[in-house]
Amino acid sequence: MPTLVLLRHGQSQWNLENRFTGWKDVPLSERGRSEAADAGRRLSAHDWDHDGPLFDVAYTSLLRRAIETLWLALERMELMWIPVHRTWRLNERHYGKLTGLDKAETAARHGEEQVLVWRRSYDVPPPPFDVDDPANPSLDPRYADADFTAPPLAESTADTVERLMPCWEGSIAPALRDGRRVLVAAHGNSLRGLVKHLDGLGEEEIVGLNIPTGIPLVYELDDELRPLRSFYLADESELAAAQKTVADQGKAQP
Repeated sequence: MPTLVLLRHGQSQWNLENRFTGWKDVPLSERGRSEAADAGRRLSAHDWDHDGPLFDVAYTSLLRRAIETLWLALERMELMWIPVHRTWRLNERHYGKLTGLDKAETAARHGEEQVLVWRRSYDVPPPPFDVDDPANPSLDPRYADADFTAPPLAESTADTVERLMPCWEGSIAPALRDGRRVLVAAHGNSLRGLVKHLDGLGEEEIVGLNIPTGIPLVYELDDELRPLRSFYLADESELAAAQKTVADQGKAQP
């Protein structure tokens, strides 16, 4: 049975500061490093129905918070030797000129509804960077060989789903079909795109989906890569609290 685990990176420093992060490369916070290691503990402790290594291959983005999360989880599982593939296609959604702004302050200034549109609407991108703005993180040298026609200036959720699907179809899905157990450590919006595809969610449903940091989401798939079941490695109260934390990030503070 093909097994896929999705892991949102642990809390980053800008998660802690409640800032729009997007493609800006920021480190994990101390709590985030603990969450990442704990994700490895949760995965090691789960009662899997297969023998051998827990995972055969891993995928992550080009952003250090996801890479570091993967390292810490693999270290905890004693699996740092498995192949790891890094790709910009698993990056977080590009937040354009919102990058670095405080979410609560932005909600107070523009209204919670507008911030919700920017954060969670399916096809509305945030305000874009100017083409030559040096603050645009997609101009970073790490993307010099990326296969996009031009550095992104901002992305909607739809844009994020569109650019991650070649990674799914060309790399992750074939690995699963070959019987490999796959771990993907990425970001809230890129993982939401994968969940949308796997669960066949509509555009409205994806708006309300909150993926918490550091809690593995397990998918057991059939041979056609259709979900047989999916579940988080957390109890209901812990999961609900973690999802509420994500949902509240875009609200103005009293």
